[in-house]
Amino acid sequence: MFTGIIEQQGIVQKKTADSLHVQTESTFVKKLSRGASVAVDGTCLTVSDIPAKDIFATDVMSETLRRTTLGSLKRGSPVNLELPLKAGGRFGGHIVQGHIDGTATVARVGRNGNSRIVSFAASGELTKYMVKKGSVAVNGISLTLIEVGDKGFSVGIIPHTKNCTTFAHVSVGDTVNVEVDIVAKYVHKFTRPSFIRRHEK
Repeated sequence: MFTGIIEQQGIVQKKTADSLHVQTESTFVKKLSRGASVAVDGTCLTVSDIPAKDIFATDVMSETLRRTTLGSLKRGSPVNLELPLKAGGRFGGHIVQGHIDGTATVARVGRNGNSRIVSFAASGELTKYMVKKGSVAVNGISLTLIEVGDKGFSVGIIPHTKNCTTFAHVSVGDTVNVEVDIVAKYVHKFTRPSFIRRHEK
């Protein structure tokens, strides 16, 4: 499990049909081991190898490449990185599983003082789990929702988030990974009339 607090940025060093090699700070790679989990742009992957002190490799299924932005990454692409939350660790963001629910497209990038307001076009299959002031993970970053509509949503990006994540490079037309709040998904399921009828005594 992750919390959406990005610990490090990395650069795609190599990508094949079934693997992804990421270069980053050696202090981050030192915390990894074969078989460990790591979130790359919000996608939970398993470390398969550590070929250099500043490079780690992960296995990637074709399904993952197809359903997330990982499929469009190329050599030199920047990515957000996060290690799993340790038991007893500080819970800084919200519950993030690393299971991408879908993608969204950057529709507008505006400003509000020294912060940015980023609006996304997204399907109703994603936005139905969102509420104003709720949480959403975008490329692995835990963010607070400002506005939510049937066809999209917006979030605020403070300077620290911009400077420490791939939002420093965001522009209109970019595609991002989206993971909705797992609590919202459970609430949505358990309050559906069909579910209630099926479990009534």
